[in-house]
Amino acid sequence: MKWPVRAGMQAKARQIFVALMVAALTGFGCLPSDAHAAAMATATDLRVGVHSDRTRLVIDLSSKVEVSIFAVADPYRLIVDLPEIEWRFPSDASQKGGVIDAVRYGLVQPGASRLVLDLKQPARVANSYVMPPSEGKAYRLVLDLMSTDQASFLAASRAAPPPPQQQAALAPSPPPAAGKSASAVVSIPAGIQPPGAPARKPERNKRRVIVIDPGHGGADPGALAPSGIYEKDITLAAAKDFKRRLEATKRYDVYLTRESDTFVRLRERIAIARAKNADLFISLHADTLTAKGVRGLSVYTLSEKASDKEAADLAEKENKADLIAGIDLTSENPNVTNILIDLAQRETMNESARFAGHLVGELRHVSQVLPQAHRFAGFAVLKAPDVPSVLLEMGFLSNPLDERALTDPAYRARMADSLVQAVARFFGNNQRADRG
Repeated sequence: MKWPVRAGMQAKARQIFVALMVAALTGFGCLPSDAHAAAMATATDLRVGVHSDRTRLVIDLSSKVEVSIFAVADPYRLIVDLPEIEWRFPSDASQKGGVIDAVRYGLVQPGASRLVLDLKQPARVANSYVMPPSEGKAYRLVLDLMSTDQASFLAASRAAPPPPQQQAALAPSPPPAAGKSASAVVSIPAGIQPPGAPARKPERNKRRVIVIDPGHGGADPGALAPSGIYEKDITLAAAKDFKRRLEATKRYDVYLTRESDTFVRLRERIAIARAKNADLFISLHADTLTAKGVRGLSVYTLSEKASDKEAADLAEKENKADLIAGIDLTSENPNVTNILIDLAQRETMNESARFAGHLVGELRHVSQVLPQAHRFAGFAVLKAPDVPSVLLEMGFLSNPLDERALTDPAYRARMADSLVQAVARFFGNNQRADRG
């Protein structure tokens, strides 16, 4: 049984929906109109050179590209938006030096890639250009970065165009394409029902809907194992394994929040689950710890009060995933977040906890689990108000045994079998309750 939204809160939600219901998630205004038609460029190498007065970043490309660069503060970052790029950097490519603390890159949405330069201090782009091929060398994107003061950086960040997702949210909604409904082109903030929309109710005699969320992706790689494997790749591989195993039962319709190495905002992950009318949402992660000896699985459900400091620290880090990809969250309306938290009523949280109990019980047959393996924290990705949601920490990439297991398809298959058993137990109980 889905719970009704309180009348006063529903009215407030509708007001905010009317103010925020805007536009489609298509395209970057800064890219040429034929970007999607052009052949995809390949980035084959990246170098950082430190000089007395500047830090130079050079990227080798197979073809010329158009770029758009802007600054984002708190923390200091420079964002480089490009057409969709195939990234083939060697594992030993230099990705830090001078004013650059780290380089992140990946697909941020279909047709568009993003390079994020995490800065050690305020810096500006003194020069940027694409060098044509010469002397056997490919095209080269060159960025010269120079130190600047905080006030200048903040002024530049305020004058910069908003990131792509915010550009989409500020643009007028385009009319629906022929034969398509408006829902295909309009992004609705997660947790907000359109005016007059009926409450979500699971249909009887229909297959249950499960949405699996591979954590991180694209410009947000997540944790990095000592071997060089990124969390985003582990979570995507596991999500595809889980999806295949669940679909093989012919009992469930299963969807992924991302099918490839793509960045997806936390709120959009929630929106996908609600748009699919999901009966269950499972977010997959594999973190790292400084204590390499710690290993084991754990399952988190939503609580604004964390079960321990480790859970609180992990939630805080994961909730900043949008910052990694250069999304400026400072203009987000806090009322929306407050409503989402307020709408996360006890019934949904109890259902989440019940599934977590089943999942922990099944996973004990597969691998070691952490003490008190069912934990609680304020993960943003678990805040869908009417979808039971859990976050599965599949292990720690900082631990050699966990890393070896998570990269083993046979182990992931056993973990998928345990997930299927937990899902069957969860919905079996639900079905008996429905019939009563």
